[in-house]
Amino acid sequence: MGDKITGIHAIEEALKNASHGSTLYLLRGDRRNSALELKAQSNGKTAVKKVSSQELDRLAGSTDHRGAVLDLGSRTTSSRGGRIQELSVEEFCASLSDGESALVVALDEITDPHNLGAILRSADQFSVSLIIVPERRSASANETVIRVSSGAAQYVKMATVTNLSRALDKLKDSGFWVYGADMNGESSYEGKFSKRSVIVMGSEGSGMRSLVRAKCDHIVSIPMSGHIDSLNVSVAAGILMYEYRRQFSTE
Repeated sequence: MGDKITGIHAIEEALKNASHGSTLYLLRGDRRNSALELKAQSNGKTAVKKVSSQELDRLAGSTDHRGAVLDLGSRTTSSRGGRIQELSVEEFCASLSDGESALVVALDEITDPHNLGAILRSADQFSVSLIIVPERRSASANETVIRVSSGAAQYVKMATVTNLSRALDKLKDSGFWVYGADMNGESSYEGKFSKRSVIVMGSEGSGMRSLVRAKCDHIVSIPMSGHIDSLNVSVAAGILMYEYRRQFSTE
């Protein structure tokens, strides 16, 4: 047994690069996921097994599986087979060519896996180069995150760091400017992102920690006119990713 994925869209994406030893478990007698079965059979690497609802619940760890669970087999460090692409900040910086632009999103103690999954989905759409999450007090890239991201998590590179402030210093040494998101910052629509930018999103409750905030070169906000005073962190992250791409879309 290895990493498991639930969620129809996440499984569909994982089956595209599934490795030998993976297994697709489907609810016996349920024809809703026949398309998944065909995809698994066509890749020539994924076994298909029909099991009872009780067995599927056990494999998924819950009843929220919609009749399908993909077991990726033995864990590896590769992204192939649907796993998250993990690398270090040092490896990421070393991979950049001279003058290459890049967008990094750093998440400061975002603990809700649904928010992390939604951020990864936006990150895939807006071609984010790297997502950084702290090792402690942060949601990790688990089955829930992959499911919520609708499979997008398989295409976004991630770095898990022990110290986010030090990671930001390493990025700054590689020519990145750091932009912290806060409702009291300068309007992101009026400012200008650097071609190498890091957008820091603070935690759902208290925002950025003071040590992380001190590493920011600029504090940016999203202009709003509604009746509540803040956006969900995953929504705010998506807006700022879009704004970065919009600014350089004509260059």
